[in-house]
Amino acid sequence: MAGPRPFRFGVFAEGVLTRDSLLDTARRAEDDGFATLLIRDHFIAEPFGHQLAPLATLATVASVTKRLRIGSLVFSNDYRHPVILAKEAATLDVLSEGRLELGLGAGFSRSEYAQSGLAFDPISVRAERLAESLQILKGLFKGEPFTFRGRHYEIANLQSFPASLQRPHPPLLIGGSGPRMLAVAAKEAGIVGLQTVSTSTGTAVQDPTLQSAETVRRKLDLLKRLAGARFDDIELSMVVSVILAEDRQRAAERVARDRGWDGISADEILAMPSVFIGSVDTIVAEMQARRQSFGFSYYVVHDRAMRDVAPVVARLAGR
Repeated sequence: MAGPRPFRFGVFAEGVLTRDSLLDTARRAEDDGFATLLIRDHFIAEPFGHQLAPLATLATVASVTKRLRIGSLVFSNDYRHPVILAKEAATLDVLSEGRLELGLGAGFSRSEYAQSGLAFDPISVRAERLAESLQILKGLFKGEPFTFRGRHYEIANLQSFPASLQRPHPPLLIGGSGPRMLAVAAKEAGIVGLQTVSTSTGTAVQDPTLQSAETVRRKLDLLKRLAGARFDDIELSMVVSVILAEDRQRAAERVARDRGWDGISADEILAMPSVFIGSVDTIVAEMQARRQSFGFSYYVVHDRAMRDVAPVVARLAGR
């Protein structure tokens, strides 16, 4: 790219459990200039709390907004056959008039798989299955007869309806952190959501080492090597913590205490690319500096932080 990507901001709507709270969150997000409303894909409460079902939720949001994009962060590939997801996602893209961002991941929650009666395969198998699903989704979104034969899926001359409105398909976001998922993302994703929690044990763990500037840069270097010439076409995204505070040091120390990060200094936390602490002016300046340094331009915040982040969005969105 000739210059930095414009900033975009997404709202992670994980605290909305009723129709009224969903509609209020969606309308506030649109009014405040957020680009997208995103929702998780889980069956059980651990570790994020119960979530509304993503497809119906996103359709509802699309029906009461005009500009706000809708997306998943992320659909777990093993929870739906790609033929089913392709039809549902294409329908959602059409009904939202082309506002869908389709986020996909390999699935990580061992407990969720166990409680659902699904086999929890090694990440190598789950990532391979996701890579095949992406080929099927791209093929079916065209609305033309499509055949695929892989290790995990077989599709025989299937013509899915409707075709996606966005061509050749809705933007694909792939979330991940490890080398296998980054390899899939490097090849297929238009948006890469760099994960800063550890899921290697089958649960989500706030691991400060994954959030350090050094680790993030190392993963970005790997993504760049794997993506090659197409790296400049990838939008980099991250779920971030934004904390308005007059005393940055004390606020960073509180983050360490709240997350149980013994031995992590305030300065180390303030240097984390996924943590922004300070005044609106300070946060705006840090986001601009980190876009220059790391390349992230698409930041996602939890719905509980919308009010605090709105002034930052007003200053940076689209710039």
